[in-house]
Amino acid sequence: MPELEECTGYQYLRETAYDRETIRQVKRPAIAQVETFKKYPDAEKVQLPRNWQLKEARITPLLQNRRSVRKYEEKPVILEELAFMLWASQGITAKSGSYSFRTVPSAGALYPVETYISANQVEGLEPGLYHFDVENFCLDRLSDSDSAEAVATACLDQKFMAGSAVIFLWSAVIRRCMSKYGNRGMRYLFLDAGHICQNLLMAAEATGNGGCPVAAFYDAEVNDLLSLDPEEESMLYAASVGKKAAVKKQCTL
Repeated sequence: MPELEECTGYQYLRETAYDRETIRQVKRPAIAQVETFKKYPDAEKVQLPRNWQLKEARITPLLQNRRSVRKYEEKPVILEELAFMLWASQGITAKSGSYSFRTVPSAGALYPVETYISANQVEGLEPGLYHFDVENFCLDRLSDSDSAEAVATACLDQKFMAGSAVIFLWSAVIRRCMSKYGNRGMRYLFLDAGHICQNLLMAAEATGNGGCPVAAFYDAEVNDLLSLDPEEESMLYAASVGKKAAVKKQCTL
């Protein structure tokens, strides 16, 4: 479809893809670093309270305890926990006319991001690749073989992912967003993926699990695993989720 291929945003997505043959030859632009925190030294400082007693602050422990987890117990996530995480990250919460609103925002309520999972250790669910059918709140089984190792290998050989209970994979149906917003729509694809992943991480924490976002992957390899048409749909983001491994505490004298 030439009208999509000619878009600057679409070309950016293609030009920044990784593959095994060229990844080590990719030349990174020599961009100078900046300070981690931006400062306004001459501005008046207004201290903010930390002892909030808001009802909504029940989310505080989830935000406080969230960390990227790369070590998991060899214990399964139960199906109810997975269902909650899927709902929290992309579930429908309301409808208005032709719009179905979800737990996350999306420009124009277009929701161009699709959710796939690689189930490894999910109680009540056979290992394999699945697609999350948001409208009917169910899973479409795409493969009945254990795919965790293949997914980890396609994600720059990050083996810790294969030890998780489930891997979330998010792709973008590019035309769904860019047909309305043009080049600007490319920004919205990544924003959507960020909203979805953060909701997943909060839901994982709430269910006693931990997760690790992953943005490093060989684009074509993951697209092939999911049987995506790379001209219309492409991998954006991933996250592994599982039961947190116990942290060994050091004795102090």
